Amino acid sequence: MFDTLSLATIPPEDEALRPKVRTLAMEAVAGMPLDRRARSWMGFDPAFSRKLGEAGLLGLTLPTEYGGAGRGPFARFVVVEELLAAGAPVGAHWIADRQSAPLIYNYGTEAQRREYLPRICRGEALFCIGMSEPGAGSDLAAVRSRAERTGEGWRLNGQKLWTTGAQHVDYMIALVRTSGGPEGRHAGLSQLIVPLDRPGVSIRPIEDLAGDSHFNEVFFDDVDLPPDALIGEEGQGWAQVTAELAFERSGPERIYSSHVVLDAWIEHLRKVGRADDRTAAIVGGLIARLATLRAMSLACTGRLAAGESPVVEASLVKDLGTSFEQELPLAIADDLAAHPQENPDPEIVAALRYLTLVAPSFSLRGGTREILRGIIARGMGLR
Repeated sequence: MFDTLSLATIPPEDEALRPKVRTLAMEAVAGMPLDRRARSWMGFDPAFSRKLGEAGLLGLTLPTEYGGAGRGPFARFVVVEELLAAGAPVGAHWIADRQSAPLIYNYGTEAQRREYLPRICRGEALFCIGMSEPGAGSDLAAVRSRAERTGEGWRLNGQKLWTTGAQHVDYMIALVRTSGGPEGRHAGLSQLIVPLDRPGVSIRPIEDLAGDSHFNEVFFDDVDLPPDALIGEEGQGWAQVTAELAFERSGPERIYSSHVVLDAWIEHLRKVGRADDRTAAIVGGLIARLATLRAMSLACTGRLAAGESPVVEASLVKDLGTSFEQELPLAIADDLAAHPQENPDPEIVAALRYLTLVAPSFSLRGGTREILRGIIARGMGLR
C-alpha cells in the first residue's frame, strides 16, 4: 500500500562526500561538449568508472568485506546527484552499482557475493539488465525466455530487447522462465547471471534517432550456464525483480537526465541579461518542480535507509520525474525560439536537439508510464 512520504535530510557525513565527487565529475567532463554531457546515463567510460572505484565511490552501500564502503543509501544519493548534475559518463558502472550489486548481495549465495561484488566496487565487473522482451515490453510477467535444468546446470533460450549497454558489458542478470508459461504470470520466474561472452549469446545494437546505439537486442541460443548462475531461489524472480526495480526507480537518476541543459540555459539568460517576469516565472517553475522531485527522491532514499522497499513511492517519483525530464528541454527550446535575436550557443542547441530526440525513451526505461501508474493505483487502493 502507498504510505505518506516523510521529508528526509542527507546526514552530514554523507553530504561531506560532495566536494570529492564534484571534483572527479568536473575533471571527467572538462572540455566535453554539452550534448555529450547530456548523454550522461549513456556515456560509456570504463576508465572513469574504475577511477570512481579507486576513490571508494562505487558499492557505497555494500559491506566492507565485499569491497564496499559500508555506508547507507544517502551516500549513494550524493554521488549520483553530483555525477548526473555534471553530466559525467556513468554508463559503464551504472547498472552494476545501482541494482545488480544490491540484488546479488540480498539474494545471492556467499560464493556469488565473493565473486562479483568486489569487482563491481572496483568498476571492473559491468552488468546490464535482461528484463524487457519482444511482445512483453514492461509487462515483465509476460517474458518467454526460458532456462531449463540440465545435468551441468542451465540451458537458456530466448531474446531480450532494449538492453542498455549489452554490447559493452560483461554480464546480464536475466529474468527468465524456469517453469510454467506466460499464462502463469508471476509464477515460475527466476533470475540468472549470464556471462555475455558465452557461446550462443549474440548481441545486435539498435541505432536510435540520434545516431547512438545504446540499446540492443540480445539472443540466447542454447546457452549453457553453470548451476550457480541462479540468483536466489528458483521461481522467486518476480519478488526479487520487484525489489530490484525499487532501487532503479527511486533515486535522483529519474530527475537529472536533462539537468545540464537547464544549467546552460540559465547561464545563457545571465549572459544576455534577460530577467523579465515571464522568464523568471518559467525558471522558477522548473526549479520548483526540480526541488519537489528531489525532496520526494530523498524521502524514498530515507525509506531505503530504514530497510524498507518503497515500490509504490518509487514508481510515483519515477513517473513524475521522467515527465519533468521530458518537458524540460521542450520548455527551454520554446523559450529560445521565442527569442531568436539572442543567438544561443550552438552547444545548447546541439544538446536540445539530442534531448528532444531521446526524451521519449525516458518514460520507457525502468517501466513504462502505464505500468507505473498501474502500480501506483494498486498501492492507493484504486484498482
